[in-house]
Amino acid sequence: MDVNPQEPIVPTENLEKQSEEVIIEAISEKDSNLEDAERAIDLKNPALYINRELGMLEFQRRVFDEVKDETNPLLERIKFLAILGSNMDEFFMVRVGGLKMQVDAGVVEFSIDGLTPAEQLAAVRKSANLILREAVEYWNEVLCPLLDEEGIHILDYQELNEKQLENVQNYFEEVVFPVLTPLAFDPGHPFPYISNLSLNLAILILDPQGQEHFARLKVPASLPRFVPIKRSSGSVRRDGTVPYHHYFVSLEDLIMNNLEALFPGMQIVEAYPFRVTRNADFVIQELEADDLLETMAEGVKERRFGTIVRLSLSNEMPRRIREILGQNLSVEHNDIYFLQNPLGLSSLFELYNIERYDLKYPLFIPQVVPPLDFIDTPDGSVFAAIQRENIILHHPYDSFMPVVDFLRSAARDPNVLAIKQTLYRVGKNSPVVQALLEARRDYGKQVAVLVELKARFDEESNIGWAKVLESEGVHVIYGLLGLKTHSKIALVVRREGDGMRRYVHLGTGNYNAVTATQYEDIGMFTCDEQIGADATDLFNYLTGYSVKDSYRKLWVAPVNLREKMTECIQREIERSLSGEPAHLIFKMNALVDKPMIELLYNASQSGVKIDLFVRGICCLRPGIEGVSENIRVISIVGRFLEHSRIYYFLNGGNEEVYMGSADLMPRNLNRRVEVIYPVEGPSHIRYVRDEILKTYFSDNYKARQMLSDGTYKRLELGQNQITTISQETFLEKRSI
Repeated sequence: MDVNPQEPIVPTENLEKQSEEVIIEAISEKDSNLEDAERAIDLKNPALYINRELGMLEFQRRVFDEVKDETNPLLERIKFLAILGSNMDEFFMVRVGGLKMQVDAGVVEFSIDGLTPAEQLAAVRKSANLILREAVEYWNEVLCPLLDEEGIHILDYQELNEKQLENVQNYFEEVVFPVLTPLAFDPGHPFPYISNLSLNLAILILDPQGQEHFARLKVPASLPRFVPIKRSSGSVRRDGTVPYHHYFVSLEDLIMNNLEALFPGMQIVEAYPFRVTRNADFVIQELEADDLLETMAEGVKERRFGTIVRLSLSNEMPRRIREILGQNLSVEHNDIYFLQNPLGLSSLFELYNIERYDLKYPLFIPQVVPPLDFIDTPDGSVFAAIQRENIILHHPYDSFMPVVDFLRSAARDPNVLAIKQTLYRVGKNSPVVQALLEARRDYGKQVAVLVELKARFDEESNIGWAKVLESEGVHVIYGLLGLKTHSKIALVVRREGDGMRRYVHLGTGNYNAVTATQYEDIGMFTCDEQIGADATDLFNYLTGYSVKDSYRKLWVAPVNLREKMTECIQREIERSLSGEPAHLIFKMNALVDKPMIELLYNASQSGVKIDLFVRGICCLRPGIEGVSENIRVISIVGRFLEHSRIYYFLNGGNEEVYMGSADLMPRNLNRRVEVIYPVEGPSHIRYVRDEILKTYFSDNYKARQMLSDGTYKRLELGQNQITTISQETFLEKRSI
């Protein structure tokens, strides 16, 4: 591959001294009589690995970098801040919740870097608290003033003029007041239940006798967090347009300034917002469940009753109110976070919906790839196009609609006899599901669908689709015991002449038409006979009883994926030791699996050049002399969520490329049904290598390079070097 060799990366001067010492201790003196591949280094030493949870928080830092990046349009920066808030909510619900469960259960199992659950929890709390504080501070001190300059005004209630006050008061009386339910707390009223991610007000009031009382009021999530006030026209711009000024007041601010209406005859002493995050990492005991669908439905309901893992309080809240909340919610002191308002940054998504397209990324229209741009013509056929050649789609730059058209064509084609598909996250109003329903309901096709009910935070949506599909006579499978089905595959069986031909779509991303415009993913159409046979075997494995332990071309977890991946990495090691060039390029969302990291360390020690594009968590430490100096780790965060998985092997010049649904994590390799598929043919391999991977190599602005201590730094531009952003390059190529 024509990519300039990287310079060895060594620990930089900004590494903490303690971290350097731990790494050095892990590396024993090299025996000069040993070959490089036999260096006396204990690769199991925890000091050579990055903590998974802290690695996830480092990823949130990179998301925060996009908030602070002034080259991003302003409303896009607001959106990144909302994404950060949503990510942190999920992190507490799942990762912190899981750690707390381990601590409470007395689990002493060590993490990949040798920490106990209690030690991880302490480190995570410290890091997460710092991120949250910085994010809210940045909103108040930087983004709000910038919004104000652009005519988007987030006002305090006291800043409202007479007309604005009249406007919001009418809104309060007509819309807000009827849905509010104040709950008292006294000997006759137990402390109310506080639901997950709810924003609440803690209120102190005095009755006419001077007796103090506490009340809780839930801020209704069914109403906008930012109450719009009547817009007004701004001054004329240079281009002759007249922009609108948008005015908002927060819902909690509006409510707090109208509490007298809820407590007539009482004196409002003070009121402060607070927010609760609960553990959502519940476990389904599948072996004891007669009906997984019913069990999952109950589990989703129970999620909102999980134990509290975070209590967010306004930093202005006085001690006496803090104590009332802390004691009655049974929250540990370390789980209380004092922040500036607003609490809950995910609600900032509302502001992104403002119709100010000059403050957003330019719109783009995904393109239909040339092999499929004729299928709407009378002579066009998606099946004929796939017969001619395998077709690769790079989303969101290439349109997702051909995938929908593939399923619609299968539904309506009289020669199609059966459709089989896995569904992980499909979203609402799914055209994919509608095509499957059409195939069964309107054309009587044999349709079998595996709906993964355990797709975290999509369980409720998937349960709904499963019921709809079942009601139309679709064969619905809910997955395998003990395994989550994460593979992305659709199989169409079509009668052609005297025989049958199988058409397959394989992907790295979900069958979700909405996220396909927001996530970067790669899909492939093929009618390769061996892949079709593998797909049939896979669905038999998913829907029936099968102990099949081999596949022709597909790598399937937990059957043979780890074995095949290990074989291909080991092959590069052997080539390097024999003096041949050896190169691995992996693009994935996360690298956590310890045996795989050890194998990559072995490869580096053997002289294999390794480039890793890891968007999120990376537990491997790059650039350690004698261990990983041949490994470079790059993370790219940008407009689109980098979601594809690509595995490239130089293989002595006989290059091999695989793509699919699996990251290198224990869960993907051991506890999920995953599919990795080959990219075959010189033109397709060249396309992935030169058009996709090389574009990522060229990124010198959004790319962040991982250091040995687990932190990340921007790449430094050389003199006269042009700024290159990989995602913009992909967009520009589609617009030519």
